[in-house]
Amino acid sequence: MSAERPIQPLVAPPDAVVRVPGSKSITNRALLLAALAEGESTLTGALFSDDTRYMAAALNEIGLPVVAEDSGRVLRVTGGGGSWPVSRADLFVGNAGTAMRFLIAALCLGDGRYRIDGSARMRERPIGPLVEALNRLGADVRCELDSGTPPVVIAARGLRGGRTEIDASHSSQFLSALLHVAPYAASDVEIAVGDDLIARPYVAMTLRVMEQFGVAVERDDLRSFRVTAGQRYHGRDYSIEPDASGAHYFWAAAALSGGRVRVEGIGTDSMQGDVAFVDVLERMGAEVRRGADFVEVRGRGALSGVDVDMNAISDTAPTLAVLGAFATSPVSIRNVRHLRWQESDRLHAVATELHRLGVEVEERDDGITVHPARPRPSAPVHTYDDHRIAMSFALAGLVVDGVRIGDPGCVAKTFPDYFERLEGLRG
Repeated sequence: MSAERPIQPLVAPPDAVVRVPGSKSITNRALLLAALAEGESTLTGALFSDDTRYMAAALNEIGLPVVAEDSGRVLRVTGGGGSWPVSRADLFVGNAGTAMRFLIAALCLGDGRYRIDGSARMRERPIGPLVEALNRLGADVRCELDSGTPPVVIAARGLRGGRTEIDASHSSQFLSALLHVAPYAASDVEIAVGDDLIARPYVAMTLRVMEQFGVAVERDDLRSFRVTAGQRYHGRDYSIEPDASGAHYFWAAAALSGGRVRVEGIGTDSMQGDVAFVDVLERMGAEVRRGADFVEVRGRGALSGVDVDMNAISDTAPTLAVLGAFATSPVSIRNVRHLRWQESDRLHAVATELHRLGVEVEERDDGITVHPARPRPSAPVHTYDDHRIAMSFALAGLVVDGVRIGDPGCVAKTFPDYFERLEGLRG
């Protein structure tokens, strides 16, 4: 736990150009595919945070060197061609969901015994659907405590291939994990997905990164997938986009404060779904400009309430909930039940902390409605060891005096210098 961090209100609307760190989602995908690839890869613009450190450390432990340069913004990866030099390992990935899910599938390609564990919260997060789907492809994977959650033990002997199904209602990362390893199965892999696939833009991201590393996937509207065996990833120089999930806080800050913020390096061709958060801000009354290499938001006064299905961009839902306290009418967030199994139960965490700030919130199984009421801080915001709770509630402190963020160090999971960059909005 780290000390509280007070957020000082802005003395004037910001007028700023911001660059944010590299995308966590792309960094961890690129790290894994580079490790599976034949040859060496250089990843530039990478994110160096808790989540990506856990992934890099695990790859090092199983014998595939990952070397960080330029304070971690450049990662050099020596690929293993689909095999793991180390046949036994006991890995720990903290609360890094991408590392846990992607590595479970990837370790099945080895020849030996691997165990992977995480933090106390990770031991509460479901992994059973991925385990079942891998076992249908010929793997030998089990949850050590028979709980459907980590720790997970893999008796690796490669993947047979064939047909499997995946329940991706808790996380689209289950599907991405299967897709990553499918080219290395002994025979073609077919994956069927139910109607409840969440966070679809992240699956599209997976397919695009796979293609960039040399593997093609046949698909039918994200309902079914076929991966031809024998394809291989190839090492390459790879540039990683700035993180749209990190950028959205700065776009929200502009809309909330009536200022202007441009985030560079993310544009109209971004593969990241969270860029669509600016569409929500536009509906609320903000002005948005989009270019090939930037997205800019300008606040235009009071924000209007909205009713939004946030399933595809659920990482931004806590931020929209905080903005709802300052809107002119209620903000309703729908179809995000899966937020209850992330770093915290984000729906309950957001509702609880807004209540503590004097804001009326209706919490539902799959969403919340926030009724406008200017927050009245009297105690630190509890952050539940969840980076997104800390970063979203800090925005309220830009316009309301007295906001203090408890355990601000939790932002190191994905955005280590977030508060310093937020402070930079002062000019």
